[in-house]
Amino acid sequence: MQQKKTQQNKLEIELTKEESTGTYSNLVMITHSASEFIFDFIAVMPGLPKAKVQKRLILTPEHSKRFANALNENIRRYEELHGTIKESKARPEQGFNYRGPLPEA
Repeated sequence: MQQKKTQQNKLEIELTKEESTGTYSNLVMITHSASEFIFDFIAVMPGLPKAKVQKRLILTPEHSKRFANALNENIRRYEELHGTIKESKARPEQGFNYRGPLPEA
């Protein structure tokens, strides 16, 4: 009986062929409202004056916190195996003209 219940509670997650290659991003802009966090993943290419949002992820505040905790845990595991991730002190040469949603409270 317990095995049948466990099988019913399993969530099947599918990764399509189109999504399996992933999307490159080297910049993320995060905004929020009272009910959601919006993550705009952007690929900035050197020497080009314009970049486009490649993917947008919209999460509830609760799921955003879970995402942050999961990311921190995975960074901790990564650094245990591969050493500390060094953060570049370099700043973008120019500011951003971000035309996404503005944070609301």
